[in-house]
Amino acid sequence: MKRYKTNYPGVFYREAERIGRTGTEKIYYVVFKKDGKVIEEKAGRQYADKMTPAKAAHFRGDRIEGRVKRRKEIREAASVKKWTLNLLWDEYRKSNPAAKSLKNEHRKWTRNVKDGLGKKQPAELVPLDIDRLRLSLQKAGKITTAARVLELIRRTINFGVNRGLIQPLTFKISIPQQNNQTTEDLSTGEITRLLKALDESPYMQAATLMRLALFTGMRKSELLRLKWKDIDLEKGFITIRDPKGGKDQTIPLNDSARDVIEAHPRDSRVFLFPGRDRKKPARDLRKGVDAIRKAAKLPKGFRPIHGLRHVFASTLASSGKVDMYTLQKLLTHKSPHMTQRYAHLRDEALKNASNLMGEIISKTIEEKQNEKQTG
Repeated sequence: MKRYKTNYPGVFYREAERIGRTGTEKIYYVVFKKDGKVIEEKAGRQYADKMTPAKAAHFRGDRIEGRVKRRKEIREAASVKKWTLNLLWDEYRKSNPAAKSLKNEHRKWTRNVKDGLGKKQPAELVPLDIDRLRLSLQKAGKITTAARVLELIRRTINFGVNRGLIQPLTFKISIPQQNNQTTEDLSTGEITRLLKALDESPYMQAATLMRLALFTGMRKSELLRLKWKDIDLEKGFITIRDPKGGKDQTIPLNDSARDVIEAHPRDSRVFLFPGRDRKKPARDLRKGVDAIRKAAKLPKGFRPIHGLRHVFASTLASSGKVDMYTLQKLLTHKSPHMTQRYAHLRDEALKNASNLMGEIISKTIEEKQNEKQTG
């Protein structure tokens, strides 16, 4: 059969009759060298295996690195091994060891899936199983967690299907919609109480962490990983290593943050917030952070660190002195879409400024009329 090239090196396809249906479909193949030999393997069918050129290229890379077995071996294993969700999740983790979010996702899996649906095979799942898990999390107030856990299950099953380990589900897992446009803010009184609680707290590391979140808008993970070498007091910059957006970035070190850092005890040569062994960063400092939140009587549901990042952004946006592009850079948002949640605050500040101009002109006209009447 004739070969057709794709835009991916070492990936091509042939056309053949669809299995059990009329018409044709593409069958993707990969070619690569290993141990001096040229190897050609079938990656999968366009419809039957939901194969795409991109997936075939990924499959090729795995084969070159020896991360997956031959398709024949996989299918033989699938016919013998009972692939539960937990086993599929373990395989998924092994195939993505460098994924930044994997540690946090594994905690969610362990807490919400492992001892329940995790023990089932995908073929045993019915829509009611997914609905019960979703409802139990949502009733507990974990709306965002519900969406992310269901997405983990869907991703794990898709992984197993793409690797030929299991058959696709007979139903679709729907992910509940989330309102990610929530912004958390504090009133002047609440900020005053927070600053007082920070000054009086015996938890110095937690207090410094919260102050830096308020003065820099950095994420909790970025702050906890912060090293002394990443702070340039002379030039006035903080380097954020391996941020959520991808590449290392720098943000200005403002005077308030500088004062906090200079007053912070240097208990470790490496990290600002070292763990118990001083060789690794602290995990979350939750005990101290929660104690400060309670002492400051912050609103119920206010997330102490992430919420202070929102306060930082909201304060700058509502000042009317910071444009959205600058705010995006300060928050190290990868795209302007996330920063747009603060746009209405800046618009309101600009509207107030515009109204102020109208008030000034009206006052000027009124004064001139008074002068004419008295003159």
